[in-house]
Amino acid sequence: MTLKFGKVNARAGPGDDHRLLWVYGAKGLPVQVVAETAEWRRVCDPEGGLAWVHKRVTDGRRAVMNPQPQAVALYRKPKTGAETAAYLAPRSLASLVRCQKGWCRVKADRASGWVREGALWGTAEAPQCR
Repeated sequence: MTLKFGKVNARAGPGDDHRLLWVYGAKGLPVQVVAETAEWRRVCDPEGGLAWVHKRVTDGRRAVMNPQPQAVALYRKPKTGAETAAYLAPRSLASLVRCQKGWCRVKADRASGWVREGALWGTAEAPQCR
């Protein structure tokens, strides 16, 4: 999932009466839902933070982030040794198009390409936060 707005309150528990932990400031930030109630979702973010956000501030669109300090290559084909199509800069966001057989297709602005599953935050199905 992604955050729908550029300002999202992250709380210690599922409710407005719970302590405000921080405010997310990035629209489209990918998050992984690890628990939910009827109105709230506990999310894991690319920094490893766990917090509760209201359901209305999340979007079903999938996105990824490059948490590495260096750019990650996006390849023209989903195979080792394929030609590089573009690079995703550090801390950049991209849309997740689909994953298949250990590779994921992502799109950022006018560039798109394939990356190994797990190379970007948001491509692995396993829980990202403990």
